[in-house]
Amino acid sequence: MDKKKVAVPLVCHGHSRPVVDLFYSPITPDGFFLISASKDSTPMLRNGETGDWIGTFEGHKGAVWSCCLDTNALRAASASADFTAKLWDALTGDVLHSFDHKHIVRTCSFSEDTNFLLTGGFEKILRIFDLNRPDASPREIEHSPGSIRTVVWLHSDQTILSSCSDSGGVRLWDVRSGKMVHTLETKSSVTSAEVSKDGRYITTADGSSVKFWDANHFGLVKSYDMPCNVESASLEPKFGDKFIAGGEDMWIRLFDFNTGEEIGCNKGHHGPVHCVRFSPGGESYASGSEDGTIRIWQTGSLNPKEKESSVPNGPSKPMTSDEVGTKLEDLKLGGSN
Repeated sequence: MDKKKVAVPLVCHGHSRPVVDLFYSPITPDGFFLISASKDSTPMLRNGETGDWIGTFEGHKGAVWSCCLDTNALRAASASADFTAKLWDALTGDVLHSFDHKHIVRTCSFSEDTNFLLTGGFEKILRIFDLNRPDASPREIEHSPGSIRTVVWLHSDQTILSSCSDSGGVRLWDVRSGKMVHTLETKSSVTSAEVSKDGRYITTADGSSVKFWDANHFGLVKSYDMPCNVESASLEPKFGDKFIAGGEDMWIRLFDFNTGEEIGCNKGHHGPVHCVRFSPGGESYASGSEDGTIRIWQTGSLNPKEKESSVPNGPSKPMTSDEVGTKLEDLKLGGSN
C-alpha cells in the first residue's frame, strides 16, 4: 500500500499547557464528542467530527491527567493532580460531585453500564465509586505493585485492567473478588491501554512497542516495534485493519494491523505526542501533544474490496458472562498472580 499523501488536520487550539489525554464518546443521537485533559487544569469538550469547541469544565486546581465521557455523553469525569476526581454534567459543565483522594489521581474510567467510576493514581489503590450513591465510601482494590497509570473496564464490567507508571505489565483484576487474576507481561511501563470496540483485543503501548492481546484468553496476538518510544496507540474500531501510534518524535504513524507496515505518517505537532485515539466510526483520529494542541486527522478509506477482505477484527461472537467467569476461575486455579 502506498504511503498516504500529506494530510492536513483540523487543529484545535484552546489549551494553554500540554494535552495529556483524549477520549471519544460512542456515537449518540447528537453525534459523537471528544474530551481532552490538559496540564492547564481545564478539560474541554468538542464536537468529535469537526473539533469545534463546545465547553470547558472549570473547577480543578491542578493538572488534569485523565478524562472520559459516559456511554451517552451526558456526564464527564476527570482525574487530577489536585487529589480529586470530578464528575461533571456534560451538558451544563457543572460539577456533579468531587471525589477526594489522598494523592494525585492519574486515571479514571466509567463502567460500561455508567453506574460506576473507576480511579487510580499515586496511592496504588483502585477505587470504584457508585455514581448512584456518590457520597458513599468507594470500594477499594489494593495491592497494585506501583503508582497506577491507566485503568480500563472489560468483560461487561467484570474485569478491570490497570498498568503502573514505574513497572512493566498490565494487571487484570476480578471485580467480584478484588483479586489480581493475570498479568500481561511487558518490558516497559504501559503508558496506554485500550479495549477494542468489539471486545476482542487489548491494545497497549510500552516503550517502543505496540502490542495486541486477546482480551478473552490474554495471549499475545501481535507485537510491533516502533521507530521511537511511543506513549499511545489505538486500533481502528470498524474494520480493525489498522492502528495509530504517537510518541516522542512528534509524528503520528498509521500502521497495517496484520503486517505492522507503516502506511502513513502525519507531521504537524511541535512537541511529543502524548495521546492518540480513533473516533468511534474510524473515519478520523485525534492526537494530543506537549504543544498544547489537538489535531484531528482523516483516516483515508481503503477501497471496498480491501475493506471486505480485511476484517481480522470483524464479526466475532463475544464471550458470555458465564464464559468470562469460567475463564477467570481457570486463571485463578492456574495461580497467575
